[in-house]
Amino acid sequence: MQARMKNPAMVIPGAMQPIQELIKATHGAGVEAEVLELVHLRVSQINGCSACVDGGLKSLRKSGVSDERIGLVSAWREAPYYTDAERAALELAESATRLADRPDAVPDEVWDNAADHFDEKQLAAILLMIAVTNLFNRLNAPTRQVAGAW
Repeated sequence: MQARMKNPAMVIPGAMQPIQELIKATHGAGVEAEVLELVHLRVSQINGCSACVDGGLKSLRKSGVSDERIGLVSAWREAPYYTDAERAALELAESATRLADRPDAVPDEVWDNAADHFDEKQLAAILLMIAVTNLFNRLNAPTRQVAGAW
């Protein structure tokens, strides 16, 4: 497989730096890095972005996350490896990524569950991680960025 072009954020001068600053701010908002990386992986799986799935897997492995937790994130509802807070973040990630799947994109039940586990600043960080991941997925998938090439 060959990419159709470079990642658009690398083509436009000055585009990548603000995105990286957003990611840096997100990681400094009090949410465990592992939770943010699980969210990143799940969103990338939903969107079918092989480059981001690959990056998420490698990041989680590098930080020592078990193969069970990494491999079963797409089936987190049925797997015993996740905390209630992680489940709430993953559920929010799924709803916020699949906005058109239901009339109420993020149902109150999903939001309230996440809000039971995370304060406003942490919720903001999770939402920003979801948004940035969706941004990268939408840049990488159409341009066919190659998994492992980064």
